[in-house]
Amino acid sequence: MADTGFVAANIAAGLKPTREMLELYNDYAHDVIDRRTFMEKLSRYAVGGVTLAMLTEMLMPKYATALQLAADDPRIRGERIEYDSPNGAGKLGKKMGGYLVRPANAKGKLPAVVIVHENRGLNPHIADVARRAAAAGYLAFAPDALYPLGGYPGTDDEGRTMQATRNGAEMLEDFITAVALMQAHGESTGKVGVTGFCYGGGVCNQLAIRVPTLAASVPYYGAAGAEADAEKVNAPLLVNLASTDERINAGYPAWEAALKKAGKQITVHTYPDTQHGFHNDTTPRFNPEQARIAWNRTLEFWDKHLL
Repeated sequence: MADTGFVAANIAAGLKPTREMLELYNDYAHDVIDRRTFMEKLSRYAVGGVTLAMLTEMLMPKYATALQLAADDPRIRGERIEYDSPNGAGKLGKKMGGYLVRPANAKGKLPAVVIVHENRGLNPHIADVARRAAAAGYLAFAPDALYPLGGYPGTDDEGRTMQATRNGAEMLEDFITAVALMQAHGESTGKVGVTGFCYGGGVCNQLAIRVPTLAASVPYYGAAGAEADAEKVNAPLLVNLASTDERINAGYPAWEAALKKAGKQITVHTYPDTQHGFHNDTTPRFNPEQARIAWNRTLEFWDKHLL
């Protein structure tokens, strides 16, 4: 356990939270601990004039100030769309929805990418990632797995609770359908890649297994695939991992070895001095330099395999 007085002094001085605090937030964000336990453990750092409210504010996502591209940015055009879900009826029936974004001045058909969110639905950060992909020249679609339940509810806490009520296999089918939607879209060349974060990173591995026509897959710190499924993969994979993320990272040596044994393409990058979620610029886990490198590698990978 870190010295709480030292932590409080760092916070009061305007420095970033410590690794222990980030790991505590990570456990909470991924349902390893509940909110009550998170707040109880976080309160141990509320010393030396630092309040629990201050600590909570420091750790929670900052969607209002961290977005890179506004929805009305002149470089892109976005809209909310519906598509048919193969699954059972929710509040909105057999429908899924998401955010479709394209370059504002696009001419002709574009390669497409599907952006898969974390374990909390299509929040403002993932919508922002879709806009970044569109600004880079892609037809970008970010589905919302919470759409059948009424859509992203406005907070990540509520979003996590809602997403936990959905059947995992059915959610995967909704993302598989999203890839097919983009392959057949009138503005698409038919070449489709995917990227996803945390839960979405795991979905990227599953899409590579389940969709033989997928053109590229870029998981960010998501669950690896099963060794037995390596033969089913056709898409090249670019994997982005945090250096401090033992639970997720443990699955990749076997997944990478199985894919290479099967003659598949996989490149794994582990980024120094990073935590799970390092690409998310709305939380303190964000590592600007390593996120920049990972995103540039993602764009280069898409350019190579989708253009």
